[in-house]
Amino acid sequence: MGSSFSELAELCRSLEATSSRNAKVRLLSEYLRRLSPGDAKIATYLLLGLPPDVRGRRPLSVGWSTISEALNQRPTSTLVQEPLTLQDLWSSLRAIASMEGSGSRARRVAVLQSIFQRCSRDELEWVLRILSGEMRHGVNHGLMLEAVAFMTGADPEFVRRVDMLVNDIGELVRLAVAGELRGVELRLFQPVRPMLAEMCDRVEDAITIHGGVTSLEPKYDGVRVQIHLEGQRVRIYTRRLTDITERVPDVVEIVRGAVSAGSAVLDGEVVAVDETGRAMPFQETMRRVGRERDVLEAVRRLPLKLWIFDALYIDGEVLIDKPYEERRRRLESIVKQDILAPRLVVRDPATAEEFLKRVLEQGHEGVVAKDLRSIYTPGRRGAKWLKLKPADRLDVVIVAAEWGHGRRKGWLSNYHLAVLDEETGSFAVVGKTFKGLTDEEFQQMTERLLSIKTGETEWGVTVRPEIVVEVAYNEIQKSPHYESGLALRFARIVRIRSDKGPLEVDTLQRLRTLYQRQFEKKGRPIDDVDPA
Repeated sequence: MGSSFSELAELCRSLEATSSRNAKVRLLSEYLRRLSPGDAKIATYLLLGLPPDVRGRRPLSVGWSTISEALNQRPTSTLVQEPLTLQDLWSSLRAIASMEGSGSRARRVAVLQSIFQRCSRDELEWVLRILSGEMRHGVNHGLMLEAVAFMTGADPEFVRRVDMLVNDIGELVRLAVAGELRGVELRLFQPVRPMLAEMCDRVEDAITIHGGVTSLEPKYDGVRVQIHLEGQRVRIYTRRLTDITERVPDVVEIVRGAVSAGSAVLDGEVVAVDETGRAMPFQETMRRVGRERDVLEAVRRLPLKLWIFDALYIDGEVLIDKPYEERRRRLESIVKQDILAPRLVVRDPATAEEFLKRVLEQGHEGVVAKDLRSIYTPGRRGAKWLKLKPADRLDVVIVAAEWGHGRRKGWLSNYHLAVLDEETGSFAVVGKTFKGLTDEEFQQMTERLLSIKTGETEWGVTVRPEIVVEVAYNEIQKSPHYESGLALRFARIVRIRSDKGPLEVDTLQRLRTLYQRQFEKKGRPIDDVDPA
């Protein structure tokens, strides 16, 4: 018999009752070390409110109406029920996540009833929080990593590195409890999250930050891919670790013909192109990559262009701890020129500006500046890579939505937009918008938002922060209406970034920097105070 859910509920109550981060770390580590490795993995998912099939991001698809129906129909039984275990609950949640088609709602209700009937009042409260994804006990991904370091006595930086390579927090905890953290390394056909870039507004700043010299590459407006190959076997993964190999046979053939290595893990981007080879809009690339039927017809009508710009592994050697300059040199030795991303090493801002201008004229988004000394840090954002785009745009996540009026009646069409507060790990609202989507997209967005709602009000719904959108805006203003202290003026959705997760959105700290930078070219408002 596995560990009881009641112990997890008791832990959650204790976590909620303390505001001390160190105390939370101790509580977590003491609890996890008492569990078997398998139960520790499940407990981690439940503590973080993560749905089953975390890597695939499959949602539970359980709305509050379904939960309410199960609660209202919960039978009163005098029979002695077996205590609910972690494994029982997790198996039930996995079953719910896999239910589709006719009658699936009734089956979900039945499974929920069976869970609820085995819960005490206190246990039921935490099951409901898990179902909503809103745990509210102060445990997030970063704190869980601290608990793993405390539990194992490992260096926190080492734990963070293993986390980047495993890319599954539950699996990381399982390895820690089993005493197997030291054996983790990058492996073929086990994708890792890509290294990310910070935003930068001026090429001269990028050159300065990188010590007087930087390497510029085009920033492609496509879908990031990670390529794993061994002999003729090739697998293609997205930045969210989804295997899309069967959807992109043209890319697989390009790799087989253009990469001369026995085995490799490569970082790149694919862009849909027209008959002249010009890059198509981002949404066209997303539609092509997302196509699961009539793939060969899609290949004929909308081929993908592949650009490769980094190497994480070549012929048995892990390269992520090598400097970028060495990785690039190794990459150039195995990849044909026609799929190798062009680059220019620059020291002079004027030369950099000219490169940026050429890249924009070719239809790309901007440039990425890379520190020649930088190692590859999977899943981490930092100043070692800097992206420069001329437009005033941000990636934000939707945290709530309001019901529309008039022509938009019946749709959730006014979206509450948030950025990531890196200091707290929470999301801070910075504005609303109902602009930028078509009627069809409003309909589709409404269905998606309702499937992830965490609460309802008379004006709309609150939702789990999952849907990322790119917004354009005219200005950043101070705002007393939002806790962030800032608001985006005239925000409008440019595109839906289904290739990005919520932790990849722009940060509140960056927004504050952009707010201050506005006043380099215009006057500062009267009585202006730093919103930080």
